[in-house]
Amino acid sequence: MLNKKSHFSPIVFALILILGIYLGKSLNFNTFQQNEFNKFNLVLSQLEEAYVDSIDREELIEKAVTNLLEELDPHSYYIKAKDLSAVNEPMEGSFDGIGVEFNLLDDTILVVAPISGGPSHSVGILSGDKILSVNGDTIAGTGLENEDVFKLLRGKRGTKVNVGILRKGQEELLDFEITRDKIPIYSVDVSYMITEEMGYIKINRFAANTYEEFIEAAQKLLDKGMQELVLDLRNNPGGYLGAAINISNEFLEDDLLIVYTQDRSGSKEEYFSNRKGLLINTPVTVIIDEGSASASEIVAGALQDNDKGTIVGRRSFGKGLVQEQFEHPDGSAYRITTQRYYTPTGRCIQRPYAKGQDENYASDLLQRINTGELLSRDSIEFNDSLKFVTPQGKIVYGGGGIMPDIFIPLDTNSYHSSISEAIRKDLIRQFAFNYTNQHREELESQNLFNFIALFEINTNDYNQLVAFCKSSEVKLPLAELSEYDKSILSTQLKAYIARNIWNDDGFFPVIHKIDDTFQQAIMQ
Repeated sequence: MLNKKSHFSPIVFALILILGIYLGKSLNFNTFQQNEFNKFNLVLSQLEEAYVDSIDREELIEKAVTNLLEELDPHSYYIKAKDLSAVNEPMEGSFDGIGVEFNLLDDTILVVAPISGGPSHSVGILSGDKILSVNGDTIAGTGLENEDVFKLLRGKRGTKVNVGILRKGQEELLDFEITRDKIPIYSVDVSYMITEEMGYIKINRFAANTYEEFIEAAQKLLDKGMQELVLDLRNNPGGYLGAAINISNEFLEDDLLIVYTQDRSGSKEEYFSNRKGLLINTPVTVIIDEGSASASEIVAGALQDNDKGTIVGRRSFGKGLVQEQFEHPDGSAYRITTQRYYTPTGRCIQRPYAKGQDENYASDLLQRINTGELLSRDSIEFNDSLKFVTPQGKIVYGGGGIMPDIFIPLDTNSYHSSISEAIRKDLIRQFAFNYTNQHREELESQNLFNFIALFEINTNDYNQLVAFCKSSEVKLPLAELSEYDKSILSTQLKAYIARNIWNDDGFFPVIHKIDDTFQQAIMQ
């Protein structure tokens, strides 16, 4: 027994020693954490007890958390409880309300358009209507802001709200009782056939329902004979990674890398195309610009790196960081960067940033403008160390955004200053509302195809527009306007009239006539 005991003593001793060291380190680490936590609480407690003025403890904590996250990177941030719903709504794909697009005009709620199929549309609210009262209380002329309108018109599904409507041609207010319902937020703005064989889809964000909307739009165009697609991701700030992966998957053959993410430990998650996509045999042109970010760049990068289709436009924003949202029991939340994502060739397209210097990061776009990047590809310098090669030998670069295969500079054709002023003051769109209300019966009797092909702004319309602008102290001198100026003016007016009747299905096919990037993209 003595020999046996003597034989195992060193092992037992070693195990005890290791355990002791581990416990000691663990206790020291926990003590360190506790001390740091106690330091913060100690400062707060002393402020509450000894500071010369009373303090708001919760406000100080929120500011501390906000500043803490701002020191990490430009995309980690804190969301107050009162703001969380508004922040999440665009990505969740719906909200509860009466279903109208609106603008505040002269301190009055002006209905831009009722959302198709929504509660307001069902009871007969029309574009151009003005909401003057809600539940019997006059709201016009009370200094309303957008947040006030949301509080008045949004609410739990199934609840009712009474609105008083002033409609052109009606002497008295029209009373409507509207039952609030779930209102969809669409991420596919429009899909239509540009020609008999070329289709167009515009996506404004990558939300929970984007993939389903995209598939529905793509199938509709395929049924109409689409042989090639223009996918417009301009000014799309991104959104859910999953939506970008699923849409990319529709264009790619099986078992091709779409994107991969990597965390600080080097752990990778790779996402591959895994089934026969709807658009594998459909050539695609993707339009991007400096406002295309995150999920938009995942789609553009996946297609570019796999030699699928053509990317046209200007260099994208350059957001290659992935955020995860964590919610607190008090209803607040915070989003922190947990991974970086990489395109199939291995590019990290996150543009450089300095920790805690959001202003410099935000001003990078202004620097792009000042250096002429938006006007000339030659002004963009690429580091050879960030050069990558696609399977078919195409050279692509990392280091800040997706560089398109075909660069289309920003359209710098300038039009008359009076038109710029009328646009800034929203006068062209407002006049379009008036015109639509005056000619609604005639306009609604047409189909969209005939309107696009045949409708023209005549001399009388121009004169009325001039008088309308003059009433807002904007002089629109027709005699001084060039043919280009008149084309810009008439096309914008026609597009807004079309939106009032056919929503975005009417707006985009018209406004694309003066969209230089679009026009060049469809010729590729």
